[in-house]
Amino acid sequence: MSDEPLAFTPEQFSGQARVFPLPNLVMFPHVMQALHIFEPRYRAMFEEAIEGDRLVALGVLAAGWEGDYEGRPPLRQTACLCRIATHQKTKQGTYNVLVLGVRRIRLLRELPPKKLFRVVESEILDDIEPAGAGPDAAALQQELLAAFKQSMPKIPNAYEQLDQLLGSQITLGMLADIVAYTIDLGLDVKMRLLAECDVVTRTRLLLDAIASRPAPPAATPRKFPPDFSAN
Repeated sequence: MSDEPLAFTPEQFSGQARVFPLPNLVMFPHVMQALHIFEPRYRAMFEEAIEGDRLVALGVLAAGWEGDYEGRPPLRQTACLCRIATHQKTKQGTYNVLVLGVRRIRLLRELPPKKLFRVVESEILDDIEPAGAGPDAAALQQELLAAFKQSMPKIPNAYEQLDQLLGSQITLGMLADIVAYTIDLGLDVKMRLLAECDVVTRTRLLLDAIASRPAPPAATPRKFPPDFSAN
């Protein structure tokens, strides 16, 4: 298993994103996701990334992708740029990797198919924190944590871990991304949250989505808290 530095600055990104398209997973900044890479085209993608800037983008396939999965079906416009945190090559030549979401990106133009995998000209989307939103953001953070607690099944020590998250002085944008990744909200809702750069608007959308969810189940398939980063 190889561990890599996780620090990221926008200057490290060329603008050309290697896109790993997924049908039903929306990745967010500040969280980690484990992946098993076995298709030859995506093994080639991760091998190039590992030897280079260690960056890949987790994108989402647009509706109707099933008819052209082996080709280049349309992608949704917003994706999450990720850094490869750890990677391990198996005896079968596949890869087990752990990626960390570092930034939202907008996919602009797909480059001609000169490689096995897809490369898209992209731009980084920075969080927008409205001027004068300090008190509002603090109140929203408390409201989001309370809503998150109410939406979760009863997991031992989960509330204490949530309080530790608050004590770690993470930003409202980071907290919103962690919550959006963790809770089952549906693909379209998550894509809307990923595409929203205004932190206050994103948090309010998230609060509305949480409030409209059915009662939580007895158990959750996602780990809580997810691994996250201050990047």
